[in-house]
Amino acid sequence: MPPKSVEMKIFVLLPRIPYPLEKGDKLRAFNQIKQLAKHNEIVLCALNDNPKVSEQDAFHALQPYCQSISFIKINKAQILLGLIRAFFKGLPMQCGYFYNRKAAKKVNALIAKHQPDMLYCQLLRTAEYIRHKDLPKAIDYQDIFSYGMKRRADIASRATRPIYNMEYHRLQRYEAEIFDDFDVRSIISEPDRALFPHEKRDEILIVPNGVDHEKYAPQDREKAYDLVFTGNMSYPPNVNAVEYLSNEIMPLVWKALPETKLYIAGASPDPRVRKCASERLIVSGWLDDIRDAYALSRIFIAPMRIGTGLQNKLLEAMSMRLPAITSPLANASLGAKPDEEILVGNNAEEMAHHIITLLTNQEKAERLAQAGYNFTNRVYDWGKATAIMEHAMTQLTTEQLNN
Repeated sequence: MPPKSVEMKIFVLLPRIPYPLEKGDKLRAFNQIKQLAKHNEIVLCALNDNPKVSEQDAFHALQPYCQSISFIKINKAQILLGLIRAFFKGLPMQCGYFYNRKAAKKVNALIAKHQPDMLYCQLLRTAEYIRHKDLPKAIDYQDIFSYGMKRRADIASRATRPIYNMEYHRLQRYEAEIFDDFDVRSIISEPDRALFPHEKRDEILIVPNGVDHEKYAPQDREKAYDLVFTGNMSYPPNVNAVEYLSNEIMPLVWKALPETKLYIAGASPDPRVRKCASERLIVSGWLDDIRDAYALSRIFIAPMRIGTGLQNKLLEAMSMRLPAITSPLANASLGAKPDEEILVGNNAEEMAHHIITLLTNQEKAERLAQAGYNFTNRVYDWGKATAIMEHAMTQLTTEQLNN
């Protein structure tokens, strides 16, 4: 077998170890690495703020795709010091959380050792480590963090709103400030790019997520739940969605269909999520295989009211041929046709109406499920999405060599 032709050596810097895949940024990073490794040499460096993560398991999962793997632990003392520095320097607290000088020295040493052709960082949380390096650089903004923070500020309590507003303004300023430090920039969707605080926002590449259609394939299993909502259940937009379901949507459904069961499936349930649990609203906690949650349920619902970006949970559910219901906010990034490929509810009453309709009209539920399945298989593919960014990187490094 002839050796693989390597186009670039890419130094990939991540704010988290991209395994296990229980968070959206991890899923995106893991699949991008997997795709980029087909034609490039990957040098991976990931920060690790979570002592519970098994670095050994992550290493084995990532080793097939990476020429070198380095994990840099950041402890609570470093995080606290970073937050203090960020506060007084006017940087976003998210940057302060992930940046510290000890880790920066290790990153610098790895870059000097491996001499990469391209530096690639995921999220603005890691931008401080490489933004001033004299090498071709790419950043995946992924979501428009500033606007996501604004949405959280809008629904925050009076006591916490000033904190969220401070972070919103810092994020907005920082997103624009680092724009010119990078040669290639990407974001997950057109709505996110349209909100980006820079006059040259149209230069940002739209690199959507994909879905592993072989893994997330339909399963013919007996149903235990009527509805399912999945995700990392400590993530504020998901916590907000669960409370919305519990307090506003499901009481309307239960009036018409009192036996309806809702399954909340995902890691690290926040106390506010656990508080919603009942005989009819089941909170699972960590699942070894999230596909079980989809396969055991009739309908998927994602009533997102805050947050930004593309919801991987919608892609996975629709790929497994579940009829899906969501909000205008989530579907703006997804781009499915309302009433044909997905149902969109503007408020609790509309969400409840959609749920009742799909539970009582099997023909419509099956038609919607098939259309959503066709849509995700046609539009969302990790290979096609990553190729957009890879092409820009290759073009840039080629120009550097020719100059």
